[in-house]
Amino acid sequence: MLSVIIPTEGVEQTAVATLAALVPGAAAGIIKEVLLVDGTRNGVIERVADVAGCRFIGYEGSSQGAALAAGALQARSPWLMFLPAGAVLETGWIEETTQFIQAVAASGKDRAAVFRYARSPYADTSFQDVLWSVVRKLVGPLGDQGLLIARDHYDRIGGYPPEARRSEARLLRRLGRSSRTLLRSRIVMVG
Repeated sequence: MLSVIIPTEGVEQTAVATLAALVPGAAAGIIKEVLLVDGTRNGVIERVADVAGCRFIGYEGSSQGAALAAGALQARSPWLMFLPAGAVLETGWIEETTQFIQAVAASGKDRAAVFRYARSPYADTSFQDVLWSVVRKLVGPLGDQGLLIARDHYDRIGGYPPEARRSEARLLRRLGRSSRTLLRSRIVMVG
């Protein structure tokens, strides 16, 4: 049903944390494939993908947008889920994601969804964390909240611009508030 695209930066720990959180989704049959996208060429993520049974996608470029676009180009499912490395989805995401996909299919309207952001309960709070919390309230979701979107909707709005700075924010702006749903399930960043 969906392809999960995880851009990594050659760091094993964060990629493994996200993969571990996706195991229940694969067991439930909602995840068709997971693509680990990496441009560091250090071989670490390629080995992780091999061990975890994921597809490894190497890409040229230095931007996050290039990694996301490369993953979307190779994905085979009708739905795409973009997650940053280190993102752990809380229990309940499988049911809510399934319900969202079914509701969008039944309505015939283009909609995308982002997860509710939550800080790790073990992380120290800094001034920067407080500042980002205010930014989220003012401008809406950020790229680290993941994105769930139908492939045809993604293609119609132009996808992630590979060479643009802050391509995640640009795509979220193009979606607009009216075609974006904030899911109840939370995404927690680790690492």
